[in-house]
Amino acid sequence: MISMILVLNQKGDIMISRQYRDDVSRAAADSFRLQVIAAKETGTQAPVKRIENCSFLYTRHLNMYFVALTRSNVNPALVFEYLFQKIRILKAYLGEEFDENSMRNNMTLIYELMDETMDFGYPQNCAVDVLRLYINLGNIRPQDEPDTSQLTSQITGAIDWRREGIRHKKNEVYIDVLESVNLLMSSTGNILRNEVTGHVQMNTKLTGMPECKFGLNDKLVIEKETNQNRKPGVEIDDCTFHRCVRLGKFDADRTITFIPPDGEFELMRYRVTDNINLPFRIIPAVREMQGSNRVSINLKVLANFAGTLFATHVVVKIPVPKNTAKTKIKTSFGRAKYEPEQQAIVWRIKRFPGNSECILGADVDLMPTVRKKAWNRPPINVEFQVPMFTASGVHVRFLRVYDKSGYITNRWVRYITKAGGYQIRI
Repeated sequence: MISMILVLNQKGDIMISRQYRDDVSRAAADSFRLQVIAAKETGTQAPVKRIENCSFLYTRHLNMYFVALTRSNVNPALVFEYLFQKIRILKAYLGEEFDENSMRNNMTLIYELMDETMDFGYPQNCAVDVLRLYINLGNIRPQDEPDTSQLTSQITGAIDWRREGIRHKKNEVYIDVLESVNLLMSSTGNILRNEVTGHVQMNTKLTGMPECKFGLNDKLVIEKETNQNRKPGVEIDDCTFHRCVRLGKFDADRTITFIPPDGEFELMRYRVTDNINLPFRIIPAVREMQGSNRVSINLKVLANFAGTLFATHVVVKIPVPKNTAKTKIKTSFGRAKYEPEQQAIVWRIKRFPGNSECILGADVDLMPTVRKKAWNRPPINVEFQVPMFTASGVHVRFLRVYDKSGYITNRWVRYITKAGGYQIRI
């Protein structure tokens, strides 16, 4: 397992070191400083380096290196997950942008956290909410301190992400399905890359220790059902879940069962690559006038979602040559202007109704140049946000909450689709 954790600054000086096994020493940091930091390998090479039969696995936060050392054949995914969790814990205690000074001013706290999150090289409890119950900065009042028996069961129990005895006046669950559409289309209209990445964000305000069962219109689940009127499902790829989800149940029958943490958390992430409903269709026509320093641009944008919906914050960036002198732009909707710093005509539409189309026409005058250089034609970039619409077709079928007291739960679901890398070549 992990033999040592080091935190180094950008010069390679050791700020924090914690040794869990005696098969490596602090002198190994010199090898890392010379062969990784001084060689400027970060960002260009894989974050795993083998030096003198010792493996160095590292990641960066601002100008600091978090390094795990081991001589055994460990699972690298586990080591990196621990390093990422360690940074997340330090952000919770020291702030999102914690730096070298804040690390030096909280040495005692950091060493306490290192001892609690790892034992003999094996990762232990990394739940921030539980760590805060017994590792604090001295700002917890005596009446806020948890009962010793309750604390022990939470640290050693199977459900460390939720404590017992939670009470809410109203039992509510808020579900956000957030999707990002990635598209790369050729100048001839062929789709080169098309996928949707999404995640389900939840905010639970539930009393007690309820068990939740969550259902999406997953194709594998719907095909098992005998209902003749069922709608076709969506083929969901690459699911990753919060650790509260019972993976055994999901592997057996694709049901998502869990005891949720209290408050906000990310339940799952997923990816969809088939049968994607693109929210916008872009039809460009760019013509370079031969023998004159002019470029003619015509662009049509069509909304492919229902007329009852609308897109917000729509921005279309149409590239123009570097030697652009002036532009004459006409639009049927929204505002468009040439922005030299972006080398593009930027077309902004605050509210784009569904099942509608907008047209832009532009004449671009170019400055004459001594050496004529061919324009490489960068792609058109589109940004947007469409509430209550999913490009993948994923939707929440049900959320059932089971508790001993049998209370009634209010459920709220929201869908938002936005642009990831939405590009059309011209």
